[in-house]
Amino acid sequence: MKPASDELTPDGGERARERPDLEQLMTARTGDHEDVIIVTVEGEIDGLTAPRLRTVLAEAFDRLDGRVLVVDLTRVGFLGSAGLRTLGNSATEAVRHRGFQPLRIVVDESRPVIRPIEIVGLDQMLALYHTVTDALTP
Repeated sequence: MKPASDELTPDGGERARERPDLEQLMTARTGDHEDVIIVTVEGEIDGLTAPRLRTVLAEAFDRLDGRVLVVDLTRVGFLGSAGLRTLGNSATEAVRHRGFQPLRIVVDESRPVIRPIEIVGLDQMLALYHTVTDALTP
C-alpha cells in the first residue's frame, strides 16, 4: 500500500494538489483596541473550523468590558451550516453580554457569506456592515 502523499491526479500525472492542514483552512486574529475588539476571520468556516471560531468569539466576549465586538468575515470564502450556527449562538451571546445590541458582522460584498446568512434569516439577528469602519460607527 502506498502512502496517501504519493497519490497521483486522476489522469496519472503529477501529484494531486495537497490539502492544507486544518489550521490553514481558517485563521482568526483578534485585535484588542480601546473601544472595540475586532475578530478577523479568513478561510472556510465549516464543521472542522467552526469550533475554533466559537472559542475565539467566546474568549472575545469574556474580554469585552463594555467594548463593541466586530467580526470581520470579508476574507471568508465558505460559510457552512456549522458556521451559521456559531454566528447564531454568538448573536444570542452578544445580546446577553451587551443588552439588546446585535452582533456586528462585516461581510463586504462576499456572496459566499451574505447569501447563507440571508437564507437562514440571520440577517434579522445580526447587524451586517460592508466595512469595519461602518461597523464602528454608532
